[in-house]
Amino acid sequence: MDQHIGKLYRSAVSSFIFFLMVDVGVTGGRANRENAAAVIHVTAQPLWLTPEPWNLLVTQTPAKEKAKEGETVVLNCQLNSPQHPSLTDLMVKWYKEDEKGQMDLLEKNVTILPNNSRIFMSGDLSQGDVSLTILNVTTSDHGIYFCEVTLPDGKVVTGDGTKLRIRRALGLFGIEESIGTIIGVVAAGIGGIVVLIVVLTPQLRKCVLCMRQESHQSRA
Repeated sequence: MDQHIGKLYRSAVSSFIFFLMVDVGVTGGRANRENAAAVIHVTAQPLWLTPEPWNLLVTQTPAKEKAKEGETVVLNCQLNSPQHPSLTDLMVKWYKEDEKGQMDLLEKNVTILPNNSRIFMSGDLSQGDVSLTILNVTTSDHGIYFCEVTLPDGKVVTGDGTKLRIRRALGLFGIEESIGTIIGVVAAGIGGIVVLIVVLTPQLRKCVLCMRQESHQSRA
């Protein structure tokens, strides 16, 4: 009798342990599958990185520059980009505008004018200095110079421009005047002569008539 009761007790304990293990295994397996699904769900989502846009400031100073024939001129242009301190990958272009139109002088940091070593970029690009140097300037260098920068994302930023005026000697008493002043003086002189002719013509006619009348009276 006691042996029979002992067998029943051991059988009940074994059944309880078995069901407990099965429940834990099922629960654990479900949890593992849910965790795996969560991991797969997280890693399946792509990570998109939006590049930060460039904010570049191109400053040309001064707005006007004067020089004499034969001098060396430096047209200042400074780049400033707080978000991107490295500027060595930027493409710099310089061009000039005058009465003949637009002329490209420098492109991709290199002078593109054929057989011309007078014009080149003399600044340090890594420091944001992309100034343009012109050696032995002549009257043909007169015009407005623009500094243009192309960013890695394709955006183009251009400065406000620097107007260059070339002065030359007239050869009379060593007087030096700018081209614009010379043209103005000549135009003013011609205008003054025309005004004098218009004003004095009626007076000359009167004088001529008076002289003729006096001549007739003396003969009579």
